[in-house]
Amino acid sequence: MTIFIQVVLPVLLIFAAGFAIQKWKKVDIKPVSVVALYVATPALVFQTFYEAELDRQYVYMVVFSFALLFSLIILNKLVARITKRSEKKESGWILSTAFMNAGNYGAPIILFAYGQEGFAYAVSFMVLQSIIMNVFGVYYAAKGYAGSRYAVRSILTMPVTYALLLAVIMQATPLAMPDNLMGAVDIVAAAAIPIVMIILGMQLANMQIGQFDWPSISYSTTVRLLISPLIAWGLTMLMPMDPLLAKVLIVSAAMPSAATIVMFCVQFDNQPRYVSSVTMVTTLLSVITITVLLAILQ
Repeated sequence: MTIFIQVVLPVLLIFAAGFAIQKWKKVDIKPVSVVALYVATPALVFQTFYEAELDRQYVYMVVFSFALLFSLIILNKLVARITKRSEKKESGWILSTAFMNAGNYGAPIILFAYGQEGFAYAVSFMVLQSIIMNVFGVYYAAKGYAGSRYAVRSILTMPVTYALLLAVIMQATPLAMPDNLMGAVDIVAAAAIPIVMIILGMQLANMQIGQFDWPSISYSTTVRLLISPLIAWGLTMLMPMDPLLAKVLIVSAAMPSAATIVMFCVQFDNQPRYVSSVTMVTTLLSVITITVLLAILQ
């Protein structure tokens, strides 16, 4: 109960604020999302990578990210083949289980649970997940319809990509950000997480959920909230990574389905109601599963 009150509850209250505002005022989310995507999040990414010590731990994080992704994709393909499900159902399973909400849910949970050091890892993992979603998420949502060019173009239009590149270049060279400019970056970066948390609450309020396909939803929920962190735990055991990084990655792997994937599914008309349903159910149940997981890892 202590973990729930100290870590999970503050995050839920901010989500609830966004949810309540959206239900009450019916706010247009797009302008708020633009501010988060083009201003606040790039500032946070630049701040994190500019100040971080990029060492072998970040290499482990990259290896972990792709190993977890492919493990979940292979698992879904095997289950779909064994149960003789359609290719469309297989894509729905992959979309709802292989991509987690590491940004506007995972990062604040990590911040409350493990402090600024853990939060730096969480932001780095968030950037990796954004890139992965804009490649593999787009592919499975479009299933060949959009092609690799769309995925590459999506990455190149992400402001966080350039914030990341600039920070890495400044890390590798004698270049340094002037203190007054870095102060401005710090102010904007501090607003990033509260904004994206409120946006998630607003997105949940807008979700249109039809009749539930409970067998499939139960499967996707089990994979996303239970099997994914188990796979993550196994992967961290195989790599000599920092114990704090291992905890951050395991907790991040236990996050609910990514709300960003719902937007891809809507865009390409690929089972948006099903993926929305899984996102809603996993978000609600994660209140329990994440609390238990944090207690176990403690």
